[in-house]
Amino acid sequence: MKRIFVVVPALVFLGSVPGFGRWSLTDERAAADRERTRAADAGWDKVRIEEGYISGGVNSSGDVHFFKGIPFAAPPVGTLRWREPRPAAHWDGVRTCTQFGPSPMQNKPEPFLMWTEEYLIPEKAISEDCLYLNVWTAAGTAKERRPVLVYIYGGGFTSGGGNVPIYDGEAIAKKGVVYVTINYRVGLFGFFSHPDLSRESEHRASGNYGLMDQIAALKWIRSNIAAFGGDPENVTIAGQSAGSMSVNCLVASPLAAGLFEKAIGESGANFSRENLSLAAAETEGQKLALSLGAGTLDSLRSVPAETLLKKGVDFRGPVIDGYVIPEPIADIFLEKKENRVALLTGWNEDEGFVFGPGNSAANYKKDVAKQYGADSETVLRYYPAGNGSADDDSIASVSQVKLSRDLIFGRQNYVWAGIVAAQGQKVYVYRFVRKPPTAPGGKKWGAFHTAEVPYAYDNLRFVRRPFEPADYNLSDEMSSYFVNFARTGDPNGAGLPHWEPFSRASGKIMIFGRQAVAGVLPDKAALEWWYERMMKN
Repeated sequence: MKRIFVVVPALVFLGSVPGFGRWSLTDERAAADRERTRAADAGWDKVRIEEGYISGGVNSSGDVHFFKGIPFAAPPVGTLRWREPRPAAHWDGVRTCTQFGPSPMQNKPEPFLMWTEEYLIPEKAISEDCLYLNVWTAAGTAKERRPVLVYIYGGGFTSGGGNVPIYDGEAIAKKGVVYVTINYRVGLFGFFSHPDLSRESEHRASGNYGLMDQIAALKWIRSNIAAFGGDPENVTIAGQSAGSMSVNCLVASPLAAGLFEKAIGESGANFSRENLSLAAAETEGQKLALSLGAGTLDSLRSVPAETLLKKGVDFRGPVIDGYVIPEPIADIFLEKKENRVALLTGWNEDEGFVFGPGNSAANYKKDVAKQYGADSETVLRYYPAGNGSADDDSIASVSQVKLSRDLIFGRQNYVWAGIVAAQGQKVYVYRFVRKPPTAPGGKKWGAFHTAEVPYAYDNLRFVRRPFEPADYNLSDEMSSYFVNFARTGDPNGAGLPHWEPFSRASGKIMIFGRQAVAGVLPDKAALEWWYERMMKN
Protein backbone atom coordinates (compact mmCIF):
# COMPACT_ATOMS: atom_id res chain seq x y z
CA MET A 1 0.00 0.00 0.00
CA LYS A 2 1.24 3.47 -0.76
CA ARG A 3 2.67 5.26 2.25
CA ILE A 4 0.63 8.26 3.34
CA PHE A 5 2.35 11.13 5.10
CA VAL A 6 0.36 13.87 6.76
CA VAL A 7 2.15 16.87 8.18
CA VAL A 8 0.08 18.24 11.03
CA PRO A 9 1.02 21.59 12.48
CA ALA A 10 2.50 21.75 15.93
CA LEU A 11 0.54 23.54 18.60
CA VAL A 12 3.03 25.79 20.26
CA PHE A 13 2.87 28.69 22.72
CA LEU A 14 2.59 32.13 21.17
CA GLY A 15 3.57 34.14 24.21
CA SER A 16 6.71 36.09 25.00
CA VAL A 17 10.10 34.39 24.83
CA PRO A 18 13.05 35.72 26.84
CA GLY A 19 15.34 37.88 24.77
CA PHE A 20 12.90 38.51 21.93
CA GLY A 21 10.21 41.00 21.05
CA ARG A 22 9.66 43.69 23.67
CA TRP A 23 11.25 41.80 26.51
CA SER A 24 14.40 43.31 28.00
CA LEU A 25 16.83 41.60 30.32
CA THR A 26 15.73 43.89 33.15
CA ASP A 27 12.07 43.07 32.55
CA GLU A 28 12.82 39.38 32.44
CA ARG A 29 14.76 39.40 35.71
CA ALA A 30 12.11 41.49 37.43
CA ALA A 31 9.37 39.09 36.28
CA ALA A 32 11.41 36.09 37.42
CA ASP A 33 12.02 37.72 40.81
CA ARG A 34 8.28 38.31 41.23
CA GLU A 35 7.50 34.69 40.37
CA ARG A 36 10.18 33.42 42.77
CA THR A 37 8.79 35.57 45.55
CA ARG A 38 5.26 34.32 44.98
CA ALA A 39 6.47 30.73 44.83
CA ALA A 40 8.48 31.21 48.04
CA ASP A 41 5.40 32.53 49.81
CA ALA A 42 3.64 29.27 48.94
CA GLY A 43 6.52 27.10 50.20
CA TRP A 44 7.95 26.19 46.78
CA ASP A 45 10.83 28.69 46.66
CA LYS A 46 13.20 26.02 45.36
CA VAL A 47 13.05 22.37 44.38
CA ARG A 48 15.94 19.94 44.47
CA ILE A 49 16.35 17.78 41.35
CA GLU A 50 19.32 15.61 40.37
CA GLU A 51 21.06 18.42 38.47
CA GLY A 52 20.67 21.05 41.18
CA TYR A 53 18.11 23.44 42.64
CA ILE A 54 15.42 25.14 40.54
CA SER A 55 12.82 27.79 41.24
CA GLY A 56 9.54 28.23 39.43
CA GLY A 57 6.41 30.34 39.54
CA VAL A 58 2.85 30.17 40.76
CA ASN A 59 -0.43 30.96 39.02
CA SER A 60 -2.52 34.02 39.83
CA SER A 61 -4.74 32.13 42.29
CA GLY A 62 -1.73 30.64 44.06
CA ASP A 63 -2.83 27.01 43.83
CA VAL A 64 -0.69 25.71 40.93
CA HIS A 65 3.10 25.91 40.79
CA PHE A 66 4.92 25.68 37.46
CA PHE A 67 8.50 24.99 36.49
CA LYS A 68 9.27 25.66 32.84
CA GLY A 69 12.32 25.10 30.69
CA ILE A 70 13.92 22.41 32.89
CA PRO A 71 16.78 20.74 30.98
CA PHE A 72 16.37 16.96 31.06
CA ALA A 73 19.31 16.23 28.76
CA ALA A 74 22.39 17.95 27.36
CA PRO A 75 21.87 20.18 24.30
CA PRO A 76 22.06 17.83 21.24
CA VAL A 77 24.34 20.14 19.29
CA GLY A 78 27.79 19.89 17.72
CA THR A 79 29.24 16.45 18.33
CA LEU A 80 25.99 15.42 20.11
CA ARG A 81 23.88 15.92 16.97
CA TRP A 82 22.37 12.53 16.05
CA ARG A 83 23.39 10.83 19.24
CA GLU A 84 21.39 9.39 22.10
CA PRO A 85 20.58 12.14 24.61
CA ARG A 86 23.25 12.64 27.28
CA PRO A 87 22.57 13.71 30.87
CA ALA A 88 22.12 17.41 31.54
CA ALA A 89 24.95 19.23 33.26
CA HIS A 90 24.78 20.00 36.98
CA TRP A 91 24.73 23.58 38.17
CA ASP A 92 25.42 25.56 41.31
CA GLY A 93 22.96 27.91 42.95
CA VAL A 94 19.28 28.03 42.01
CA ARG A 95 18.29 27.89 38.33
CA THR A 96 15.26 30.01 37.43
CA CYS A 97 12.69 27.94 35.52
CA THR A 98 9.81 30.31 34.80
CA GLN A 99 10.09 30.52 30.98
CA PHE A 100 9.67 27.81 28.34
CA GLY A 101 12.76 26.58 26.56
CA PRO A 102 13.16 26.86 22.76
CA SER A 103 11.06 24.78 20.39
CA PRO A 104 12.89 22.04 18.46
CA MET A 105 14.52 22.92 15.14
CA GLN A 106 11.84 23.19 12.44
CA ASN A 107 10.48 25.44 9.71
CA LYS A 108 8.94 28.83 10.35
CA PRO A 109 5.24 28.36 11.15
CA GLU A 110 2.68 29.26 8.49
CA PRO A 111 -1.06 29.08 9.34
CA PHE A 112 -3.17 26.87 7.07
CA LEU A 113 -6.58 25.22 6.94
CA MET A 114 -8.19 25.03 10.40
CA TRP A 115 -4.93 25.65 12.24
CA THR A 116 -4.72 29.38 12.72
CA GLU A 117 -1.98 31.23 14.56
CA GLU A 118 -2.82 29.91 18.00
CA TYR A 119 -2.12 26.34 16.83
CA LEU A 120 1.39 27.07 15.54
CA ILE A 121 4.77 27.51 17.16
CA PRO A 122 6.13 31.04 17.58
CA GLU A 123 8.79 32.24 15.20
CA LYS A 124 11.23 32.47 18.12
CA ALA A 125 12.87 30.70 19.82
CA ILE A 126 13.58 27.65 17.65
CA SER A 127 16.84 25.81 18.25
CA GLU A 128 18.70 22.50 18.20
CA ASP A 129 19.19 23.18 21.91
CA CYS A 130 15.66 22.07 22.74
CA LEU A 131 15.62 19.25 25.30
CA TYR A 132 13.56 20.87 28.04
CA LEU A 133 10.41 19.90 29.90
CA ASN A 134 7.76 21.70 31.96
CA VAL A 135 5.98 20.72 35.17
CA TRP A 136 2.72 21.93 36.74
CA THR A 137 1.70 20.77 40.21
CA ALA A 138 -1.04 21.63 42.66
CA ALA A 139 0.42 19.39 45.35
CA GLY A 140 0.52 21.01 48.77
CA THR A 141 3.97 19.57 49.52
CA ALA A 142 6.57 17.41 47.84
CA LYS A 143 5.53 14.56 50.15
CA GLU A 144 2.33 13.96 48.21
CA ARG A 145 2.20 11.20 45.61
CA ARG A 146 -0.11 12.46 42.90
CA PRO A 147 -0.52 10.61 39.59
CA VAL A 148 1.68 11.95 36.80
CA LEU A 149 0.41 12.73 33.30
CA VAL A 150 3.08 13.28 30.60
CA TYR A 151 1.95 14.88 27.33
CA ILE A 152 3.78 14.29 24.01
CA TYR A 153 2.94 16.69 21.18
CA GLY A 154 2.01 15.99 17.59
CA GLY A 155 3.24 17.69 14.45
CA GLY A 156 3.83 14.92 11.92
CA PHE A 157 7.26 14.28 13.52
CA THR A 158 8.46 17.42 11.73
CA SER A 159 7.22 20.17 14.04
CA GLY A 160 5.88 20.87 17.50
CA GLY A 161 6.86 21.79 21.02
CA GLY A 162 5.77 21.31 24.61
CA ASN A 163 4.92 24.97 25.26
CA VAL A 164 1.51 25.18 23.56
CA PRO A 165 -1.35 27.11 25.19
CA ILE A 166 -3.77 24.21 24.72
CA TYR A 167 -1.18 21.93 26.33
CA ASP A 168 -1.02 24.22 29.38
CA GLY A 169 -1.06 22.32 32.67
CA GLU A 170 -2.71 24.69 35.11
CA ALA A 171 -6.31 23.50 34.74
CA ILE A 172 -5.59 19.79 34.70
CA ALA A 173 -3.12 20.07 37.59
CA LYS A 174 -5.98 21.53 39.63
CA LYS A 175 -7.83 18.26 39.01
CA GLY A 176 -5.18 16.28 40.84
CA VAL A 177 -2.34 15.23 38.53
CA VAL A 178 1.24 16.43 38.27
CA TYR A 179 1.35 17.37 34.60
CA VAL A 180 4.43 17.40 32.39
CA THR A 181 5.05 18.44 28.77
CA ILE A 182 8.30 17.51 27.07
CA ASN A 183 10.27 18.45 23.96
CA TYR A 184 11.86 16.00 21.54
CA ARG A 185 13.85 16.42 18.33
CA VAL A 186 11.80 16.40 15.12
CA GLY A 187 12.36 16.04 11.39
CA LEU A 188 15.91 15.47 10.18
CA PHE A 189 17.30 16.25 13.63
CA GLY A 190 15.19 13.61 15.33
CA PHE A 191 14.86 10.84 12.75
CA PHE A 192 17.97 10.68 10.57
CA SER A 193 19.72 7.42 9.72
CA HIS A 194 23.04 6.84 8.00
CA PRO A 195 25.31 3.76 7.78
CA ASP A 196 28.13 5.63 9.53
CA LEU A 197 25.81 6.62 12.37
CA SER A 198 24.77 2.98 12.76
CA ARG A 199 28.43 1.85 12.80
CA GLU A 200 29.25 4.53 15.34
CA SER A 201 26.49 3.35 17.68
CA GLU A 202 27.22 0.56 20.12
CA HIS A 203 23.73 -0.73 19.25
CA ARG A 204 24.42 -0.66 15.49
CA ALA A 205 21.35 1.50 14.94
CA SER A 206 20.52 5.07 13.93
CA GLY A 207 17.43 7.23 13.67
CA ASN A 208 14.75 7.43 16.37
CA TYR A 209 16.63 10.13 18.28
CA GLY A 210 13.29 11.84 18.90
CA LEU A 211 11.95 8.68 20.56
CA MET A 212 15.14 8.39 22.60
CA ASP A 213 14.56 11.97 23.77
CA GLN A 214 11.11 10.95 24.98
CA ILE A 215 12.57 7.97 26.84
CA ALA A 216 15.24 10.20 28.40
CA ALA A 217 12.50 12.58 29.58
CA LEU A 218 10.56 9.68 31.13
CA LYS A 219 13.71 8.51 32.93
CA TRP A 220 14.21 12.04 34.25
CA ILE A 221 10.59 12.08 35.41
CA ARG A 222 10.99 8.77 37.19
CA SER A 223 14.05 10.10 39.05
CA ASN A 224 12.77 13.60 39.84
CA ILE A 225 8.99 13.87 39.79
CA ALA A 226 8.63 13.04 43.50
CA ALA A 227 10.20 16.44 44.22
CA PHE A 228 7.06 18.02 42.71
CA GLY A 229 4.60 15.85 44.65
CA GLY A 230 4.29 13.26 41.87
CA ASP A 231 4.27 9.48 42.12
CA PRO A 232 7.01 7.93 39.93
CA GLU A 233 5.18 4.60 40.17
CA ASN A 234 1.98 6.03 38.67
CA VAL A 235 2.87 7.65 35.35
CA THR A 236 0.59 7.95 32.31
CA ILE A 237 1.95 8.93 28.89
CA ALA A 238 -0.43 10.71 26.54
CA GLY A 239 -0.19 12.20 23.07
CA GLN A 240 -2.09 13.24 19.97
CA SER A 241 -1.35 12.56 16.28
CA ALA A 242 2.44 12.02 16.03
CA GLY A 243 2.36 12.23 19.82
CA SER A 244 -0.07 9.31 19.90
CA MET A 245 2.14 7.42 17.45
CA SER A 246 5.01 8.14 19.83
CA VAL A 247 2.99 6.73 22.73
CA ASN A 248 2.33 3.63 20.64
CA CYS A 249 6.08 3.29 19.95
CA LEU A 250 6.94 3.72 23.64
CA VAL A 251 4.44 1.04 24.61
CA ALA A 252 6.17 -1.24 22.09
CA SER A 253 9.78 -0.33 22.93
CA PRO A 254 11.78 -2.46 25.37
CA LEU A 255 13.78 0.67 26.24
CA ALA A 256 10.68 2.24 27.84
CA ALA A 257 9.85 -0.74 30.05
CA GLY A 258 8.91 0.27 33.59
CA LEU A 259 8.74 4.00 32.86
CA PHE A 260 4.92 4.29 32.80
CA GLU A 261 1.83 2.33 33.77
CA LYS A 262 -0.89 3.72 31.48
CA ALA A 263 -1.17 5.18 27.98
CA ILE A 264 -3.53 7.61 26.22
CA GLY A 265 -3.42 7.69 22.42
CA GLU A 266 -5.41 10.33 20.54
CA SER A 267 -5.60 9.84 16.76
CA GLY A 268 -2.50 7.91 15.88
CA ALA A 269 -0.76 4.51 15.98
CA ASN A 270 1.61 2.41 13.87
CA PHE A 271 -0.06 -0.89 12.93
CA SER A 272 0.09 -0.72 9.13
CA ARG A 273 3.74 -1.85 8.90
CA GLU A 274 4.70 1.21 6.89
CA ASN A 275 7.63 2.44 8.99
CA LEU A 276 10.97 2.46 7.22
CA SER A 277 13.44 -0.33 7.80
CA LEU A 278 16.87 0.71 9.03
CA ALA A 279 18.43 -0.18 5.68
CA ALA A 280 15.92 1.95 3.75
CA ALA A 281 16.36 4.84 6.19
CA GLU A 282 20.14 4.62 5.88
CA THR A 283 19.85 4.82 2.09
CA GLU A 284 17.80 8.01 2.38
CA GLY A 285 20.41 9.40 4.74
CA GLN A 286 23.21 8.66 2.28
CA LYS A 287 21.34 10.51 -0.45
CA LEU A 288 21.04 13.57 1.76
CA ALA A 289 24.71 13.45 2.70
CA LEU A 290 25.66 13.29 -1.00
CA SER A 291 23.45 16.29 -1.77
CA LEU A 292 25.31 18.23 0.93
CA GLY A 293 28.74 17.11 -0.20
CA ALA A 294 29.37 15.81 3.33
CA GLY A 295 31.49 12.68 3.23
CA THR A 296 32.02 12.16 6.96
CA LEU A 297 29.99 12.39 10.14
CA ASP A 298 32.17 15.27 11.29
CA SER A 299 31.30 17.23 8.16
CA LEU A 300 27.62 16.35 8.48
CA ARG A 301 27.62 17.53 12.09
CA SER A 302 29.26 20.78 11.08
CA VAL A 303 26.56 21.67 8.52
CA PRO A 304 24.53 24.64 9.82
CA ALA A 305 21.14 23.64 11.21
CA GLU A 306 19.34 26.00 8.80
CA THR A 307 20.98 24.27 5.80
CA LEU A 308 19.97 20.84 7.08
CA LEU A 309 16.45 22.08 7.64
CA LYS A 310 16.12 23.14 4.00
CA LYS A 311 17.60 19.90 2.67
CA GLY A 312 15.88 17.45 4.98
CA VAL A 313 12.21 18.25 4.52
CA ASP A 314 11.31 14.62 3.71
CA PHE A 315 12.74 13.12 6.89
CA ARG A 316 10.10 12.19 9.41
CA GLY A 317 8.93 9.45 11.67
CA PRO A 318 10.22 6.40 13.50
CA VAL A 319 12.44 3.74 11.96
CA ILE A 320 12.47 0.00 12.66
CA ASP A 321 16.04 0.22 13.87
CA GLY A 322 16.37 -3.04 15.81
CA TYR A 323 17.06 -1.10 18.99
CA VAL A 324 14.40 1.40 20.03
CA ILE A 325 11.89 -0.40 17.80
CA PRO A 326 13.15 -3.98 17.35
CA GLU A 327 10.56 -5.02 14.74
CA PRO A 328 7.29 -3.72 13.24
CA ILE A 329 4.91 -2.44 15.93
CA ALA A 330 2.13 -4.82 14.87
CA ASP A 331 4.42 -7.81 15.27
CA ILE A 332 5.59 -6.66 18.70
CA PHE A 333 1.98 -6.49 19.89
CA LEU A 334 0.91 -9.74 18.24
CA GLU A 335 3.86 -11.48 19.86
CA LYS A 336 2.84 -9.94 23.22
CA LYS A 337 6.24 -8.31 23.65
CA GLU A 338 4.93 -4.81 24.32
CA ASN A 339 4.88 -3.12 27.72
CA ARG A 340 1.60 -4.24 29.26
CA VAL A 341 -0.28 -1.09 30.27
CA ALA A 342 -3.88 0.10 30.46
CA LEU A 343 -5.03 2.02 27.38
CA LEU A 344 -7.42 4.87 26.59
CA THR A 345 -7.61 5.68 22.88
CA GLY A 346 -9.83 7.19 20.21
CA TRP A 347 -10.11 9.52 17.25
CA ASN A 348 -12.22 12.34 15.80
CA GLU A 349 -15.18 12.22 13.46
CA ASP A 350 -13.96 14.66 10.79
CA GLU A 351 -10.17 14.33 10.76
CA GLY A 352 -9.84 12.83 7.31
CA PHE A 353 -7.35 14.65 5.10
CA VAL A 354 -8.43 15.32 1.52
CA PHE A 355 -6.74 18.46 0.28
CA GLY A 356 -8.70 20.27 -2.39
CA PRO A 357 -11.96 19.03 -3.92
CA GLY A 358 -12.55 15.29 -3.86
CA ASN A 359 -12.64 13.15 -6.97
CA SER A 360 -15.87 12.64 -8.86
CA ALA A 361 -17.73 9.43 -8.08
CA ALA A 362 -16.47 7.87 -11.31
CA ASN A 363 -12.83 8.72 -10.65
CA TYR A 364 -13.14 7.71 -7.01
CA LYS A 365 -14.31 4.24 -8.11
CA LYS A 366 -11.32 3.97 -10.45
CA ASP A 367 -8.90 4.92 -7.70
CA VAL A 368 -10.40 2.40 -5.28
CA ALA A 369 -10.24 -0.35 -7.90
CA LYS A 370 -6.61 0.45 -8.64
CA GLN A 371 -5.52 0.56 -5.01
CA TYR A 372 -7.57 -2.24 -3.49
CA GLY A 373 -8.08 -4.70 -6.36
CA ALA A 374 -10.15 -7.64 -5.20
CA ASP A 375 -11.13 -5.75 -2.05
CA SER A 376 -12.50 -2.74 -3.94
CA GLU A 377 -16.13 -3.89 -3.72
CA THR A 378 -15.83 -4.15 0.04
CA VAL A 379 -14.25 -0.72 0.28
CA LEU A 380 -17.06 0.79 -1.77
CA ARG A 381 -19.64 -0.93 0.40
CA TYR A 382 -18.28 0.81 3.50
CA TYR A 383 -17.24 4.03 1.71
CA PRO A 384 -19.76 4.25 -1.16
CA ALA A 385 -19.44 6.14 -4.42
CA GLY A 386 -23.21 6.57 -4.73
CA ASN A 387 -26.09 4.65 -6.22
CA GLY A 388 -26.36 6.09 -9.71
CA SER A 389 -28.21 9.25 -8.67
CA ALA A 390 -27.43 12.93 -9.20
CA ASP A 391 -25.97 13.03 -5.68
CA ASP A 392 -23.21 10.51 -6.40
CA ASP A 393 -20.40 13.05 -6.43
CA SER A 394 -21.50 14.42 -3.06
CA ILE A 395 -21.73 10.93 -1.60
CA ALA A 396 -18.30 10.05 -2.99
CA SER A 397 -16.84 13.25 -1.56
CA VAL A 398 -18.01 12.37 1.96
CA SER A 399 -16.75 8.80 1.56
CA GLN A 400 -13.29 9.96 0.54
CA VAL A 401 -12.94 12.01 3.72
CA LYS A 402 -14.12 9.08 5.85
CA LEU A 403 -11.78 6.67 4.05
CA SER A 404 -8.90 9.07 4.61
CA ARG A 405 -9.83 9.35 8.29
CA ASP A 406 -9.86 5.60 8.79
CA LEU A 407 -6.72 4.97 6.75
CA ILE A 408 -4.67 7.44 8.76
CA PHE A 409 -6.32 7.25 12.19
CA GLY A 410 -9.45 5.13 12.72
CA ARG A 411 -8.12 1.71 11.74
CA GLN A 412 -4.84 2.32 13.56
CA ASN A 413 -6.40 3.13 16.92
CA TYR A 414 -9.08 0.47 16.47
CA VAL A 415 -6.47 -2.24 15.89
CA TRP A 416 -4.48 -1.01 18.89
CA ALA A 417 -7.58 -1.20 21.08
CA GLY A 418 -8.61 -4.57 19.69
CA ILE A 419 -5.25 -6.26 20.23
CA VAL A 420 -4.84 -4.94 23.77
CA ALA A 421 -8.41 -5.89 24.74
CA ALA A 422 -7.88 -9.41 23.35
CA GLN A 423 -4.87 -9.75 25.66
CA GLY A 424 -7.14 -9.15 28.64
CA GLN A 425 -6.12 -5.59 29.46
CA LYS A 426 -8.56 -2.78 30.17
CA VAL A 427 -9.13 -0.54 27.13
CA TYR A 428 -11.40 2.49 26.84
CA VAL A 429 -12.27 3.88 23.40
CA TYR A 430 -13.82 7.22 22.46
CA ARG A 431 -15.05 9.01 19.36
CA PHE A 432 -14.90 12.80 19.44
CA VAL A 433 -17.79 14.19 17.37
CA ARG A 434 -18.26 17.68 18.80
CA LYS A 435 -17.91 20.31 16.09
CA PRO A 436 -16.32 23.33 17.78
CA PRO A 437 -18.26 26.52 17.08
CA THR A 438 -16.98 28.69 14.25
CA ALA A 439 -16.94 32.47 14.22
CA PRO A 440 -19.46 34.09 11.83
CA GLY A 441 -18.19 33.81 8.27
CA GLY A 442 -15.57 31.21 9.19
CA LYS A 443 -15.29 27.84 7.47
CA LYS A 444 -16.83 24.92 9.31
CA TRP A 445 -14.22 22.18 9.75
CA GLY A 446 -16.31 19.85 11.90
CA ALA A 447 -14.67 17.67 14.56
CA PHE A 448 -11.27 18.26 12.96
CA HIS A 449 -7.86 16.77 13.73
CA THR A 450 -6.66 18.24 17.06
CA ALA A 451 -10.11 19.63 17.95
CA GLU A 452 -10.36 17.40 21.02
CA VAL A 453 -7.08 18.45 22.63
CA PRO A 454 -8.22 21.65 24.41
CA TYR A 455 -11.32 19.79 25.61
CA ALA A 456 -9.32 16.85 26.98
CA TYR A 457 -6.96 19.12 28.95
CA ASP A 458 -9.59 21.69 30.00
CA ASN A 459 -7.97 24.49 27.99
CA LEU A 460 -10.76 26.03 25.90
CA ARG A 461 -9.85 29.43 27.29
CA PHE A 462 -6.80 29.50 25.02
CA VAL A 463 -8.74 28.91 21.77
CA ARG A 464 -10.23 31.75 19.72
CA ARG A 465 -13.69 30.31 19.08
CA PRO A 466 -17.16 31.32 20.29
CA PHE A 467 -17.60 28.39 22.67
CA GLU A 468 -20.98 27.66 24.22
CA PRO A 469 -21.78 26.46 27.76
CA ALA A 470 -22.04 22.92 26.34
CA ASP A 471 -18.41 23.10 25.23
CA TYR A 472 -17.18 24.02 28.69
CA ASN A 473 -19.29 21.25 30.23
CA LEU A 474 -17.88 18.75 27.74
CA SER A 475 -14.34 19.93 28.46
CA ASP A 476 -14.92 19.39 32.18
CA GLU A 477 -16.26 15.89 31.55
CA MET A 478 -13.54 14.84 29.11
CA SER A 479 -10.66 16.16 31.21
CA SER A 480 -12.15 14.49 34.29
CA TYR A 481 -12.21 11.15 32.45
CA PHE A 482 -8.56 11.61 31.46
CA VAL A 483 -7.51 12.50 35.01
CA ASN A 484 -9.42 9.56 36.49
CA PHE A 485 -7.71 7.24 34.02
CA ALA A 486 -4.31 8.66 34.93
CA ARG A 487 -5.13 8.12 38.59
CA THR A 488 -6.43 4.52 38.48
CA GLY A 489 -6.49 3.16 34.92
CA ASP A 490 -10.29 3.55 34.90
CA PRO A 491 -11.81 6.82 33.55
CA ASN A 492 -15.04 6.48 35.51
CA GLY A 493 -15.87 8.69 38.46
CA ALA A 494 -18.64 10.38 40.39
CA GLY A 495 -21.03 12.45 38.27
CA LEU A 496 -19.81 11.08 34.92
CA PRO A 497 -21.72 8.84 32.50
CA HIS A 498 -20.42 5.28 32.84
CA TRP A 499 -17.72 4.36 30.31
CA GLU A 500 -17.68 0.63 29.50
CA PRO A 501 -14.38 -1.11 28.73
CA PHE A 502 -13.99 -1.85 25.02
CA SER A 503 -14.08 -5.18 23.24
CA ARG A 504 -14.37 -5.94 19.54
CA ALA A 505 -17.48 -7.98 20.25
CA SER A 506 -19.38 -5.16 21.95
CA GLY A 507 -17.91 -2.11 20.21
CA LYS A 508 -18.84 -0.03 23.27
CA ILE A 509 -17.26 3.41 23.39
CA MET A 510 -17.77 6.88 24.81
CA ILE A 511 -19.01 9.47 22.32
CA PHE A 512 -17.95 13.04 23.05
CA GLY A 513 -20.54 15.31 21.41
CA ARG A 514 -22.40 18.15 23.09
CA GLN A 515 -21.96 15.94 26.11
CA ALA A 516 -20.44 12.56 26.90
CA VAL A 517 -22.77 9.71 25.92
CA ALA A 518 -22.07 5.98 26.02
CA GLY A 519 -22.65 4.26 22.71
CA VAL A 520 -21.45 1.78 20.11
CA LEU A 521 -19.08 2.51 17.23
CA PRO A 522 -21.34 3.52 14.34
CA ASP A 523 -18.89 2.18 11.72
CA LYS A 524 -17.86 -0.95 13.61
CA ALA A 525 -18.33 -3.22 10.56
CA ALA A 526 -15.91 -1.20 8.44
CA LEU A 527 -13.33 -1.11 11.24
CA GLU A 528 -13.66 -4.86 11.78
CA TRP A 529 -12.91 -5.36 8.09
CA TRP A 530 -9.80 -3.19 8.43
CA TYR A 531 -8.75 -5.13 11.53
CA GLU A 532 -8.88 -8.48 9.74
CA ARG A 533 -7.16 -7.10 6.64
CA MET A 534 -4.32 -5.50 8.59
CA MET A 535 -3.70 -8.63 10.62
CA LYS A 536 -3.18 -10.61 7.39
CA ASN A 537 -0.63 -8.20 5.95
